[in-house]
Amino acid sequence: MKKKSFLNRYSLLLIATAFLTFGSCQDDFTDRPSEDGISLDSYYSTNDQVSSATNGMYSRTWFQMYNKFWWALEVGSGNMYSGSGDVSGLKTFSINGSDPELVNGWSSLWANVQQSNMIINFLKSRVGPDVSKNVLDNTIGEAYFLRATSYFDLVRLWGPVPIIENPLDYTSNPYINNNTVADVYKLITMDYLKAIDLLADKTRGANYANNGHVSKGSAKAMLAKVYLYQKDYANARAMAESVINSGEFKLLGGDQLPGKSFADLFTYPNNNNEESIFALQWKTDGNYGSGNNCNTQFGFQDGTLSTSNAAYAGVFGPSQEVLLSLYDDGDLRKHETVMVPGATYPNIKTTQGVGFTVPADKDLAQASGGAIKKYCIGVVNGNATGQIDSWAMMDNNSYVMRYAELLLIHAEAVLAGGSSTSDPAALNSINAVRKRAGLASLTTVTFDAIFLERRKELCFEGDYWFDLGRIDKTKAIAIMSAQNRGDRYAEIHYTPRYSEDHAANDFYMDYPDNEVAKNPKLLQPPVPYTFK
Repeated sequence: MKKKSFLNRYSLLLIATAFLTFGSCQDDFTDRPSEDGISLDSYYSTNDQVSSATNGMYSRTWFQMYNKFWWALEVGSGNMYSGSGDVSGLKTFSINGSDPELVNGWSSLWANVQQSNMIINFLKSRVGPDVSKNVLDNTIGEAYFLRATSYFDLVRLWGPVPIIENPLDYTSNPYINNNTVADVYKLITMDYLKAIDLLADKTRGANYANNGHVSKGSAKAMLAKVYLYQKDYANARAMAESVINSGEFKLLGGDQLPGKSFADLFTYPNNNNEESIFALQWKTDGNYGSGNNCNTQFGFQDGTLSTSNAAYAGVFGPSQEVLLSLYDDGDLRKHETVMVPGATYPNIKTTQGVGFTVPADKDLAQASGGAIKKYCIGVVNGNATGQIDSWAMMDNNSYVMRYAELLLIHAEAVLAGGSSTSDPAALNSINAVRKRAGLASLTTVTFDAIFLERRKELCFEGDYWFDLGRIDKTKAIAIMSAQNRGDRYAEIHYTPRYSEDHAANDFYMDYPDNEVAKNPKLLQPPVPYTFK
């Protein structure tokens, strides 16, 4: 039995009290200065104030998840390589509950759950008479969306977890059971459906500044993914087609936006573009935890030509498989996903000026012989100068979901577990993604083709670990065991463990040891949740 735990009653009470008393003066709740002593009622008196209530939940509450732990999952999947001790536990499938980055990821997700709970449970009763119902509904809809998204990560990473809809229900009870995976997915589905009901429709155009927060279409897209994970193909297809038919999202470089390209997705000026379904909204402010750290984590620094101006760089590098064999010749995504020796990037600004050619005589990131290109944009924010803090963090968004993935979800939902299909609906979706990548169209599609296309399209975006976790485990273990998990000098292989009772299951994380110590009741089997 894996060790499992949760926030204790004192943590829950502290969070609730801070919200109720001070109008959420925590730094990671909103994108505004601390306002200790100002009541929630007096702060939320205008539409703008209510709309801003979720701002911090698009950035700071996610930082400890997306600083290192999210990318450690890419090491686990075999997409990335790292020899750094703080992020390489999943390379050997040896990560455990004492791992600091695992603890950070767990804490980040629960912070999002609790912040969402505060808005869902208490915001409505603490707004002034001048606040529009539509604005209030949309803000609460965002909270349902963010709670669902956090629980989606929690259940995929840890399996059974406690369902907390209102933390005040548990302030007198320090011990909380895990709930079943089925019930966690039920909550996620209910939350996304509630978000769909409450969130506003949005038309995404060239004014990217208006696209930062999620919409009704965002919730439908995420719910399509949740249905797919449960193999509810009919609902996954219906939800995906609702998004596709709405026209809200478009592929950059697709038929509707031919003037842009896959490369434009990962540049600072294209934050919140037409393809972005949900993205984290980083804004450097001189404080640690407010910006996107990928430029440093993925870049490299050799003393003469650096893609990061931090004191360190290259915590993660590409795996040998991704670097050498994942992409076919002519796949336009390769150049914008992984930096190989000799590749040129005329728009990257380095410590030596504008324009960069990857050296052919360097080990580069983590002795991989290459480096990660996605999210690595140089020493300034893209093509224009921008604020850089002491850690060389940036303001470029981190994608949680984009439209290309929704199209691949649609293709898989149309396949519906079959061996292959020539259904035009599936072909149109997968071929739109392939066409942008410069690849020939398929005339029939299999699950393996979609699975591979997902890996190529979403490489270094965090999804491949979860994809491996949702397929037949014998197949997943065969894939992972065959991966070269070493650097350019040494080929190394490791094999994950899997058991039905989760006693030795490397596809789930151990729960943080400190949480286990607080709540030993959670070592018991999960229980059904009583929905209100």
